[in-house]
Amino acid sequence: QVQLVESGGGLAQPGGSLRLSCVASGFTGFTADFDYYAIGWFRQAPGKEREGVSCISASDGRRYYADSVKGRFTASRDNGKNTVYLQMNSLKPEDTGVYYCAAVGALDALCVVDEFDYWGQGTQVTVSS
Repeated sequence: QVQLVESGGGLAQPGGSLRLSCVASGFTGFTADFDYYAIGWFRQAPGKEREGVSCISASDGRRYYADSVKGRFTASRDNGKNTVYLQMNSLKPEDTGVYYCAAVGALDALCVVDEFDYWGQGTQVTVSS
């Protein structure tokens, strides 16, 4: 059973930074290698739908970023450690929400909730002064 465990959330001031990590495990079968999984970061603010923040292709490492985070957030992956990261800089109050790591056994995927099969439990990010 694939498991994703996020960490690194917390309270940050506007303009501050946080770095989220997500460790993946439990890959089995035909797609047992983390290298073959597209990875995504999503967030859900109170009263709002879950949205894609950033996704990384497994085929060529291409990254998608939501317009609201472009230039401020950077997603990366370390396949040797089965870990993905989300570096969040210049944080704004509207970045507040629960951040989820997600994976799908495909080289590429649209950065939308329905494309991803496996989800972490989420980590809370609060941006407030």
